[in-house]
Amino acid sequence: MAEHKHALTIRRYFDACNEADYDKLVSCFTEDAVHYFPDGLPDIPWRTADTIARKWQWCVENLGSQWTIEKILVSHDSDEAVIEWTHWKGKLGTALRGDEWYIFDKESGLIKEIRAYYASPADKNVTINELVSFDYAGRGYHLEPLTHSKAKEV
Repeated sequence: MAEHKHALTIRRYFDACNEADYDKLVSCFTEDAVHYFPDGLPDIPWRTADTIARKWQWCVENLGSQWTIEKILVSHDSDEAVIEWTHWKGKLGTALRGDEWYIFDKESGLIKEIRAYYASPADKNVTINELVSFDYAGRGYHLEPLTHSKAKEV
């Protein structure tokens, strides 16, 4: 069975994030897209495809960010999806796990809204922010970032 078009868009978006590829990032979003986050980050929410792309480029450059997708669920009756991810911050030696809710534009199929939810508050005293006592390894989750040849070139 072929992967759903919304899942393919999400995978393309994460590849673009890991590659810090501005044009590829922007191509995943409607021009007026919004990315919402929990409290604690400056200048949120991020509004417009341009802003989202530039912020993720900054994260790759300054934090050594890489992301892995752990799970994707796509709605069978609406233009929505939810994913579980890990944000690896290589230069800080930390990681954060969480979920995102995606809303897609019905006509274009592009992402028009993302709502991010963190597995836990970003605790600066732990190296990987994740659920306490959850068996990440046993459930097949990534325990380190993937190596991306394009990401290394950035």
